[in-house]
Amino acid sequence: MGTLRLALVLVLATAGCEKAPPGPSPDETSKKSAPVEGAMCAEHGVLEAICTKCNPRLIPVFQAKGDWCEEHGFPESVCPICHPERGGKPDHAVTSEKAPRDGLRVTFKRKDTAGIAGIEWVRVLERKNTSALVAPARLAYDATRLAQVNARSPGVVKALNVDVGAKVKKGQALLVIDSPNVGADRARLEAAKSRVATGAENLARQKRLVAEGLAAQQTLLAVEQELAAAKAEERALAAALSILGAGGGGLGGYTLRAPLDGIVTERRVTIGRLVHEDEVLLEIVDTRAMWADLEVADGDLPRVAVGQEVRLTFQGLGELELQGTIAFVSPAVDPQTRTAKVRVPLENPDGVLRANMFGQGRVAASDARSTLSVPRAAIQRVDEVAFVFVRLSETEFETRRVKLGQGDAQSIEVTNGLKAGEDVVTIGSFLLKTETSKESIGAGCCEND
Repeated sequence: MGTLRLALVLVLATAGCEKAPPGPSPDETSKKSAPVEGAMCAEHGVLEAICTKCNPRLIPVFQAKGDWCEEHGFPESVCPICHPERGGKPDHAVTSEKAPRDGLRVTFKRKDTAGIAGIEWVRVLERKNTSALVAPARLAYDATRLAQVNARSPGVVKALNVDVGAKVKKGQALLVIDSPNVGADRARLEAAKSRVATGAENLARQKRLVAEGLAAQQTLLAVEQELAAAKAEERALAAALSILGAGGGGLGGYTLRAPLDGIVTERRVTIGRLVHEDEVLLEIVDTRAMWADLEVADGDLPRVAVGQEVRLTFQGLGELELQGTIAFVSPAVDPQTRTAKVRVPLENPDGVLRANMFGQGRVAASDARSTLSVPRAAIQRVDEVAFVFVRLSETEFETRRVKLGQGDAQSIEVTNGLKAGEDVVTIGSFLLKTETSKESIGAGCCEND
């Protein structure tokens, strides 16, 4: 509004610099009061300062800004006919001597006249009007179905069994690494196993000697402690080696296996390369499920919540529309974009969805409300007054001035003037409109054969 006000001030200021055209004298002009900031134009239902009916020279300003309603001759952003909810004068409150008043009746003398004239009507229905919130969307892998395979111990790649694009099953061998650390651990494990075996034999012998009185109890306890330590070392080494994988040939070889079913999407290793624990060697993704991440502006976040339905379309998929449910709304807003991530899980059994596809999502916002809707054919206008004809009986039809809301190509919302269950005329409403313009209207009704 600040930019608009500045544009208006500039127009008025530059207008004073031009050569004044013939017009009223300064005395006559001074008699007209200047627009008061914030005051409404009582005649046209918009702010006096931007009323293009009273100030036609403002028209080019709004047209240049692309803010212009050709149908009604007002700025589109404040048009009281298209957007009565923005503070303009409601449709049903606009004064017009030509428009039929509320409650004016058109009466036919015969019951079959309406049918002969082709007049048709529909029932006013109440429906859930859900305003849609549109946000950009990007497809990403489901992080719970993505695995990055890295080395368990430093070593040299000895064998590589898969490549990018390969489909793998959980537990399938991926590659073999020959590691000196693993070789050393295996050697220590064998030594620990030998000590356990020796310790078990010593323990049995010491028990016999103690029983025969040939050895002290203290010696038996020392042997038991030595055997327990050997067993603990054996268990620790065995557990560490089991994490690495089964033997891959040779004392130091170990095998990396697929942690899940999926497709190999990245390979960053070759045979003979020295690898370390912090390197990602392979990436495996189960693409049967994906995530659609929406970037929702912080001002729209109060309108979204977990469980709301979302309809998604993506570039490259044509008119294919997907449906999902919000599973996560980020508690943080990106400080750069001022948006928060909203996640929608999607099934992808046939693999048509691919990571980093861009599109948009339409969220059924949580501010849904019940409204009345009628076909656009039912709406008639005189000057700036919108009205409909309500069927009272087989022979009587009544005018109703209505306030209009949002609509589409077929129907429009009626926010005031009608009730659910009433019948409004669609085909033939223009015929009834012409009847209301006859001179016989003065009696409060129009009687027709």
